[in-house]
Amino acid sequence: MSENQTLPSFSELGLAAPILKALNDVGYETPSPIQAAAIPPLLEGRDLLGQAQTGTGKTAAFALPLISRLNASDNSTQILILAPTRELAIQVAEACQSYAKHMPEFHVLPIYGGSSYETQIRSLRRGAQVVVGTPGRVMDLMRKGKLDLSALRALVLDEADEMLRMGFIDDVEWIIEQCPHDRQIALFSATMPDVIRRVAHRHLQEPVEVKIAAKTSTASTVRQRYWLVSGLHKLDAMTRLLEVEPYDALLAFVRTKTAAEELASKLAARGHACEALHGDIPQKLRERTVDKLKQGQLDILVATDVVARGLDVERITHVVNYDIPYDTESYVHRIGRTGRAGRTGDAILFVAPRERRMLRAIEHTTRQPIEPMHMPTAQDINKHRLELFKQQIRDTLMADDLEPFQEVVNEFLQDDSVDPLDLCAALAKMVKGDEPLFMDENQPEPSQRMLDRNDRGDRNDRNDRFGDRNDRFGDERRERRERKAPSAGPRPLKDHPEIVTERYRVEVGYEHGVKPGQIVGAIANEADIESSFIGHIEIFDTFTTVDLPEGMPNETMDVLRRARVCGRQLEIVRFTGEMPVRTERRSRPFGDRGNDRGGERRGPSRGEGRDRPFGGDRGDFKRNGPRKPAGGKFDKGGRRDR
Repeated sequence: MSENQTLPSFSELGLAAPILKALNDVGYETPSPIQAAAIPPLLEGRDLLGQAQTGTGKTAAFALPLISRLNASDNSTQILILAPTRELAIQVAEACQSYAKHMPEFHVLPIYGGSSYETQIRSLRRGAQVVVGTPGRVMDLMRKGKLDLSALRALVLDEADEMLRMGFIDDVEWIIEQCPHDRQIALFSATMPDVIRRVAHRHLQEPVEVKIAAKTSTASTVRQRYWLVSGLHKLDAMTRLLEVEPYDALLAFVRTKTAAEELASKLAARGHACEALHGDIPQKLRERTVDKLKQGQLDILVATDVVARGLDVERITHVVNYDIPYDTESYVHRIGRTGRAGRTGDAILFVAPRERRMLRAIEHTTRQPIEPMHMPTAQDINKHRLELFKQQIRDTLMADDLEPFQEVVNEFLQDDSVDPLDLCAALAKMVKGDEPLFMDENQPEPSQRMLDRNDRGDRNDRNDRFGDRNDRFGDERRERRERKAPSAGPRPLKDHPEIVTERYRVEVGYEHGVKPGQIVGAIANEADIESSFIGHIEIFDTFTTVDLPEGMPNETMDVLRRARVCGRQLEIVRFTGEMPVRTERRSRPFGDRGNDRGGERRGPSRGEGRDRPFGGDRGDFKRNGPRKPAGGKFDKGGRRDR
């Protein structure tokens, strides 16, 4: 009997009726292994130590039983979930809201750096049974006396090893120590380093231990490739792929209904037979759309995960993950729409630099490599277009009804002033109309830096431009860089050259094991500043310099002085150009965010469309308001609209 057949159904696990109804709405019947193992002990109120990879369904493993046990009529904070990044905090908050959508009095509040304190404090005053937050912001609100945990019933540490790598483990322990003694704790970690195990031993009481091994579940007949989103916009990349990939029918996955409509509309405007498929489309219309795909009236479907469940169309040769899925199970399900019944298929994944960790998680779970790919160049596309056009001419030459056109051409050829070559060229141009046959090959191609296999996945890691001995720049050039003394002069921001910058010094360096992404993450998460406004970073033995916008508010500086990276406070000050005390190991420079060769930093993004480096109401910077997560809305208090 297979593993899936031995698992109980959700209805057999003892979950509350409103939770079961929400699960039934989205069609979930059988829990994943981590859910089947974790839900019963958590429902009993026991502590739990879970080891499971990202994408195994662990969010539901702790959210379903804990929400089942809370008192929805009491607005006190009963569940606190700590997550390493704002993206994960928002994702977990959205999941909790979806599981509790049939509980009218339920409120969940995500709190994280990068959103104003005032907004989050107002939301806490109104009450939220579940708070999901990053350790730094949770600790700040607790110290301000704004986050009351006296009624806390359960604490969840999600991705504990990631919080350790980001330097949050001391904050996490401080938060645990402030919680009521009789609270329940669930700790989840993909790996179990000694530090995490010691934390569990100190704070968990007779925990149930659950360990889930990831198994390969993708078809070997599917060729898997990824493209690191860099330079080209995803829509441009998608357009180029459609020109050169020999697909019969293609299924493109996005995360939201709005994204499905927008992408389908843009592809249709580019001449592709394309339609969207999502939950707002009536069932009968969905069925007609799928029938059109089967009959060849459509070539491309842009779909969300929910409506694609069970979709089996023999024509589908390609699956494009236009938006990377939130979990590995969704990825496996998506690419399973091709390569079925022994047929071959292609799966292509678009990966933004900050999504590298999910790429690693997918490879780890499926135990299959996902190979890098290059976007087709203008030369590649022109070559492909030429072959297609020549084939179109050959096919037309084989037609039986050419006689009327032969007479017309013959009349032209009787005129000695008409060159046969010019005549053929004119006819070819007439066929193409206003659409150009070739792309302009003189335009510079966007950078398409590939992701190094050894640098995949950790959102706090970053491609080291100057690497090790085998670095492509060579020893001689490296030595010239290493001899350079630290400068107090800042560099302009790549994305915002109009903004004046200053150079600052933070008290963490190579000796402490710091990486650029950790500094970016700390500043972006805790100081309410977008990663695109974090400039050049240079790491020395005992300290690091970082370029930030001029005129940093005092409140922001105070937050950064207290922020911790690698267990050390940043103690940020303006850099005067002084040399470090020890200089045995020289600097290793990293370029501004978005530099083609240095790669983008993977600090958390504040979202697009912002024109100021600071959020909240600080100094002369305008209020940006709370972050709105993909797939749903939070009101001004941070609650999601129901």
